[in-house]
Amino acid sequence: MATRRRSFDRRHLHEQDGDEHPSRPGPTAHRKDLQLCRQVAERLQLTLGDCGDDLLRDLHVVQVVPAPDATQLLVIVGPGPGESGADPHEVVARLKARAGALRAEVARAITRTRAPALLFDCAIPTPRVEDDR
Repeated sequence: MATRRRSFDRRHLHEQDGDEHPSRPGPTAHRKDLQLCRQVAERLQLTLGDCGDDLLRDLHVVQVVPAPDATQLLVIVGPGPGESGADPHEVVARLKARAGALRAEVARAITRTRAPALLFDCAIPTPRVEDDR
């Protein structure tokens, strides 16, 4: 006679300590998120280096971090070695225009059910205007 196994609901374990979230990311989840960020950074660096846009080709992927988790990643870019700074607003606008293609390239490189959404920021400092007083 076959017996049915009841699925174990872990949510009740965390209700006792006041945690609203049914699951907590443990050390393994954090490690996996960081591994994903490294993979995405490597793929984006290769993809930007091969793109036809001179401004984007000269960029360096400084860092990729979860924002706020691995379903969405913040990609921080900066000027490549020996390159002068470009307009950060122009850099972000061009990256956003290619976000779909960049996400598709990331999806081909990683093994996940869903590719993370990509947000972009630029680490190029905005030129300061000197105040002559």
